[in-house]
Formats: sequence, C-alpha cells, structure tokens
Amino acid sequence: MGKINIKRMACLFSIPIILLACAAHATGGDAPKYIPHEGWDELWREMMIDIAAIGIVFAILTAYLLIRYKRKSPQDAGTAKKLSPVAALGWVLIPVFVFLADDIYLGLENFVHYKKFRNVPQNAYTVEVMSYMWGWEIEYTEGIKTQNEMRVPVGRPVHVKLKSRDVIHTLFMPDFRVKWDALPGTVQYLWFYPTKVGEHVMTCTEFCGTLHSSMHGKVIVMTEDDFSRWIEENKPKEGGAV
Repeated sequence: MGKINIKRMACLFSIPIILLACAAHATGGDAPKYIPHEGWDELWREMMIDIAAIGIVFAILTAYLLIRYKRKSPQDAGTAKKLSPVAALGWVLIPVFVFLADDIYLGLENFVHYKKFRNVPQNAYTVEVMSYMWGWEIEYTEGIKTQNEMRVPVGRPVHVKLKSRDVIHTLFMPDFRVKWDALPGTVQYLWFYPTKVGEHVMTCTEFCGTLHSSMHGKVIVMTEDDFSRWIEENKPKEGGAV
C-alpha cells in the first residue's frame, strides 16, 4: 500500500518539474544582446508559470483527497487507515523537494540576470544623475545639465552613474525595470536599454523628507538624429547648464 502511494505521489509531484522544464525551454534562447527590462520580465513570467503550475497540482491533489476520503457517515470518523512510515515520509519529502528545487532554480535565474545587469555594455552612453532633496540633476558627457529630465537615444544602452548630495534616494524607472539606491558619498550605477521613442517616468521610492512625493521626473527617449541635434543645440561653449 505504501509503495503504491509513493509512486502515485511521485507522478503527481513530477508534473511541476516537467512544466518548469517546458517553460524554461520555451522562454530560453540566447538573445543577440541582453536587455534588462526583457530579462526581468522573462524571470517574472517564469516565476508566475512555476507558481501557477505548482498551485494547480496541489489544488487538484487536495480536491482529489477531499473527495476520495470523504466520510460517508458519522460512523466513518477515525476509521481511516494510518499511513505507513514510508508513505508519511514521502508526503513530507516530495513537496519539500518540489519547492526547494523551484526556489533554487528561480534563485539561479535571478543571479544570472543580476550578473548580466551589473555588466555595462562598452558602447553605452553615460549620464551622471545627482539626486538631492527633492529632485534630479542630470549631467551629460557633453557638459549639458538638466533638471528632472533625462534625454537618451533609442536603441543604445544608457549607463547611469548615480550620486546623492544629501540623503539616501532611490532612482526608479518602472518602464525599464531598473531601481537603485543613491547613497551619499558613493557612486552607484545602473544601466537600461530604451527600445521605443517616448516619455517614461522616473521617481524616487526611498522616503527622503517632506517633499518626497514630488521628487519625480521623466526620461525622454529620442531618435539618434534628434538626440544628436539636441546635444548640438544645447552643448555649452564655455560650460554651464541648460
């Protein structure tokens, strides 16, 4: 009896592993270049697939057990056969194995994406972002400075050197799936890859004082030609800010 139960449980609990392998195969593949927001979106999809697959299997198994062992009358209470030691151990170890295997898999996937995210492409365009109470000062390599408005070219990695003038701030650009702390006295960094022309939100998500809620700006993604033209039109001849 115990051996039969173990086999059935092994078959049921192996379904999530098979689904995980199929999902990884379907979403895998080496892209020509790593794009942070696509990488994090892929990891999120894999996590949702994993949770859904495991949840469905456990829901089906729970429903089966409720129906299969439902008592027919009050006299049936306490008459069910006890599990053998082997079956009881299987009910404990197999779910633990499934959850641990899934957690380790997702943890390794997260580590892979994180390592890629921390390697800035060599052809990235660099901007320096100085955070302060309560705004953002963006300085470009050409000497241009803007307030609460970051202009970047489309189709090119953007390397952000992040600083803080006073307290801890957090730069968050949700459309690009990037978020990083700006710490006083240090230079942090992040990078993102804009793929479409348009405007995007950037905001602070670390409480930094009275006007924290007003500390937001925008990222303007421009075509390469428009960005080059904007740089030429606003480039200071003897230093200065726009």
